[in-house]
Amino acid sequence: MEFSVGEKAVHPAHGVGEVTSIEKREIAGMKKAFYILKIADSGMTVMVPTDGVERLGLRNVISKRDAKKVLDVLKSDEVAVTSQPWNRRYREYMEMLKSGSPFEVAKVLRDLSRLRGEKDLSFGERRLLEQARNLLVSELALARGVKEARVEKDIDTILVPPPPPA
Repeated sequence: MEFSVGEKAVHPAHGVGEVTSIEKREIAGMKKAFYILKIADSGMTVMVPTDGVERLGLRNVISKRDAKKVLDVLKSDEVAVTSQPWNRRYREYMEMLKSGSPFEVAKVLRDLSRLRGEKDLSFGERRLLEQARNLLVSELALARGVKEARVEKDIDTILVPPPPPA
């Protein structure tokens, strides 16, 4: 997979970024080409070797159709991780986030949002929940061509059921 300057790409750990340049650098006596990626959410700059894109999991932004499927994952009643105690759950959710798959990230967001409604999350789980939400919001906004606030509202509508009628 190749990217051009100005193109958007999704880094599995950092989310959506823009390829700002492609540079050659010498590392350990070897010249290598790198994509220089500016991450949208944090403004952080990440270097990705052009020959390590697949290994890292750098990918294109999902399609509008896949964005709808991600929202369907959020609506699903299934539970991806049933492990106890919290630290085992945390490890499984962490692996799902590291996969870079928006569908896996959606499962983390869905499960942890539900769990939060039942009991207090550990500090680590709260961080994972926030990270999953940030990763999804920025990519879904780009894929759907809408503002992030709109995606956040849609996610809240799915994950926070309305209060029962009085």
